[in-house]
Amino acid sequence: MDDRSWEQFLIPYEQAVEELKVKFRSIRKELKKRNEYSPIEFVTGRIKKISSILEKAHKLNVPLDQLEEIEDITGIRIMCQFVQDIERVVELVHQRSGKDMTIVYEKDYINNQKPSGYRSHHIIIRYPVQTAHGEKEILAEIQIRTLAMNFWATIEHSLSYKYEGNIPDDIRERLRTTAEAAHLLDTEMSEIRDEIRDAQQMFEYKSNMVSRILQGIENLYQRGFVVEATAFQNEFREIRARGDVIELRQLSRTIQAKIIEVKRLEKRSRQAEEEKEREM
Repeated sequence: MDDRSWEQFLIPYEQAVEELKVKFRSIRKELKKRNEYSPIEFVTGRIKKISSILEKAHKLNVPLDQLEEIEDITGIRIMCQFVQDIERVVELVHQRSGKDMTIVYEKDYINNQKPSGYRSHHIIIRYPVQTAHGEKEILAEIQIRTLAMNFWATIEHSLSYKYEGNIPDDIRERLRTTAEAAHLLDTEMSEIRDEIRDAQQMFEYKSNMVSRILQGIENLYQRGFVVEATAFQNEFREIRARGDVIELRQLSRTIQAKIIEVKRLEKRSRQAEEEKEREM
């Protein structure tokens, strides 16, 4: 195929990457807005390079007119904090199967790691894309792994590329050792998972509280209540220095109550002006 033909061939795959990234990022965003824990840390996606597609087609004996059989031209990678989160993300994908995607099969390299030490959970799906020429169903691969697994896999991939797949034995052995170290890290983090999540939730709660307070103070400044806004700002600085979450929550409630009071005063003022206009 020439460059133009490749561009046309890859259009639905590029569209699928963007749509799938949006879908999974939206899940994370919604859970965060609901103040619920998200098993999805972040999502990335890519289209396989043309050279890599041709290389894989040659390796699997796939004819050029049947490149649609290659499963990972579209690749989505979902990163999680903990191994337990991977199971939850797998459940989320299963819940969508039959709706906006269909699971073809899965490859569990977490409980059945590769000899190299590689760990990840792969799900091959069929995904329908609406194109200018109608619906086209393509294959895509979703990789779900922890941050530690992803770090190791990225390094291993770079070395494999450097040595064209023939990594020297001594380096390969070191990779296996570091794969076990990454697995141990995941195991240890899973042991203190609840404590980590509690700390993260507290940090996020405090950050949201600070954001609401600052927005409230800005709101008062914009409405012309400079004295009140300045007083709240000074109080906020003192409380933040102490780091007291309870005091921050109380200050936020006080500011919101003040904003409600200001809005009522503004409404009464508008009504009084309207009455004067009618009398005139």
